[in-house]
Amino acid sequence: MRIRRKLLLVAALSVAVAGLAVPAAQPAFAASLTEVTSFGDNPGGMRMHIYVPDSRPANPAIVVAMHGCGGSGPGFYSGTEFAGLADRYGFLVIYPTATQQAGFGNCFDTWSDAAKHRGGGSDPVSIASMVAYAERQYGGDPNRVYATGSSSGGMMTNEMLALYPDVFKAGAAFMGVPFNCFANAADYPPGSSKCTGGSMDRTPQQWGDAVRQADPGYTGPRPRMQLWHGTSDTLVPYSLLQEEIEQWTNVFGLSQTPTTSDTPQSGWNRRRYADSAGTVQVEAYSIQGAGHSLPSAGMAAYAISFFGLTSGTPPTTPPSTPPSTPPTTPPTSPPASGACRVTATVNAWNTGLTENLTIANTGATPVDGWSLVFTLPSGQTITSGWNASFSPTAGQVTARNMSYDGAIPPGGSVTVGFQATHTGNTTKPPAFTLNGNACSTA
Repeated sequence: MRIRRKLLLVAALSVAVAGLAVPAAQPAFAASLTEVTSFGDNPGGMRMHIYVPDSRPANPAIVVAMHGCGGSGPGFYSGTEFAGLADRYGFLVIYPTATQQAGFGNCFDTWSDAAKHRGGGSDPVSIASMVAYAERQYGGDPNRVYATGSSSGGMMTNEMLALYPDVFKAGAAFMGVPFNCFANAADYPPGSSKCTGGSMDRTPQQWGDAVRQADPGYTGPRPRMQLWHGTSDTLVPYSLLQEEIEQWTNVFGLSQTPTTSDTPQSGWNRRRYADSAGTVQVEAYSIQGAGHSLPSAGMAAYAISFFGLTSGTPPTTPPSTPPSTPPTTPPTSPPASGACRVTATVNAWNTGLTENLTIANTGATPVDGWSLVFTLPSGQTITSGWNASFSPTAGQVTARNMSYDGAIPPGGSVTVGFQATHTGNTTKPPAFTLNGNACSTA
């Protein structure tokens, strides 16, 4: 457990040098999401939130749950089922918030040289510090630490399992890429990326060597890996699921031919790769017809089951946490005129682009349910989106909130986004209306 000893030493030295005493952090009560502002070494400049269920064992397991680009820890808490499962099974959930900017904003650093070596710095060290904090402050079990995440968070799941195999026991990566897929920051944005450009193809040996070289002195057991990808994902191509499979089966010395395959739910094709003892070390889910939109309802339960944190098989009905469908009733609390601001950021390449829209409530009353109307520039057509439903895909478009991000308090904001094709015009929509009222733009 070298990382834990190192982090504790660094924390002790920092306190000694500063001549300060470390106050005991207040535990989270009433199963609330709590922000921790001083958790240890934080070279990535990240924020940490933690969810501590009311009912838990003395030494609960720890799950690190990581958002996609443009998201946040609190947003991933609200929009996924992990907190509800924590209430049911008594584990802690750490929700990091990334602050790195590489085309999208708020992405986990999986591209820099510092992030590709154990203890090298950047986001991986910050996340390891969060784990060590949860172990110290809440008695988290160091033998039951797991990572999961979506998109950028799924990429970081691969990263953390490669860099800290003695810290993490298993991971579940949704829509990720293999460890060391990105060459540098310039390789990260879609369009200019060799990693996500659709032609990435290395040998299993090359992928496995990348993991082994991340911590050359490590000879202990490796964390098990669960992988998820939609077959219609165009933002992070579905072909990268096979590259991930090749990486982790090579790390375990397994064949790329699955031991078993089945369909646990309609449209979910699962391949399992077991060792000679029959332990499934790698399993991969191909979700038929799904775009860049995972995890959807019920998938978090399968991840937690893979971690061994449930008492039996995953529940047959999804937990009662927010579903991923828009509300069936119209918004009830439109903001006053001029009480909203929309900030649009576009990242474009040859014939495609992504656009993030941050919707801020600048009024004095909360928004409870929203629809954002805008007109796409000529030649742009939406192919997928996140944190909102978009209809139609061209012309005048209405973005409607999901069930988990419909509330915008005064001074608060939500970020949604979409991927689109274009024919040369990559400009932003000129105007936006929220619940029928014109918004200012930034």
